[in-house]
Amino acid sequence: MTASFEGLSTSDALELLSTGELTPVGRLTEASNATLYCTVSAPGGAEAGCVYKPVAGERPLWDFPDGTLAGRELSAFAVSDALGWDIVPPTVHRDGPFGEGMVQLWIDGDTSVDLVELARDTLHPGLRRMAVFDAVINNSDRKIGHLLPIPTGHLYGCDHGVSFAEEYKLRTVLWQWQGEPLADDALAGLAALEGRLRDPDSPVAGELRRHLTEPEAYAVLRRVELLRHHGVHPFPSPDWPAVPWPPV
Repeated sequence: MTASFEGLSTSDALELLSTGELTPVGRLTEASNATLYCTVSAPGGAEAGCVYKPVAGERPLWDFPDGTLAGRELSAFAVSDALGWDIVPPTVHRDGPFGEGMVQLWIDGDTSVDLVELARDTLHPGLRRMAVFDAVINNSDRKIGHLLPIPTGHLYGCDHGVSFAEEYKLRTVLWQWQGEPLADDALAGLAALEGRLRDPDSPVAGELRRHLTEPEAYAVLRRVELLRHHGVHPFPSPDWPAVPWPPV
């Protein structure tokens, strides 16, 4: 892991998120589940902003088991890390002021970027990798507002709690490559990910076992196999809405 966040390495960020003191600052009221902006600080002086989503604040959903969204966010980070694409910011599962939940490093997005225009881009390599990542995790809620571009040009994504369903439920605003051949970097990343998923001792395999059901974890491997076999970006399902609502 090589990404850094204002001088904070990924490994240091994970340590800070896991062991630092969480202090709630405010609530993100547009989120459908309880989502708090917090600071996390260590005795040595390191401090960062973060998002804290307590399991107790998860809204029940008809198509996902209760109390599992935080674990799916952790699984998304594990897959992103195994791919080496740094799509999901450092994310941990820990106790907090309102019980256990997901804690993720806050990313200050580049406000000069038009997110609607970005979501329609066909040439942005990071956006195209994100479309492949979403196919792997079966993301059912990739909205425009979940894109987090930063001034360096790197693109992060957030809100992956409604992912990893066993049934195909891909809903995204990133359909511009459907049916097109996967890029070489995507094929290389998928090959590496498949090897790690097949290794029961790999970190990503362990995280998926910890947070997903056995059929859901197997479905991740199967989706990677299918993407590599067909070598193209997937098409929308005729049985499931292709774009989340609202798309922003």
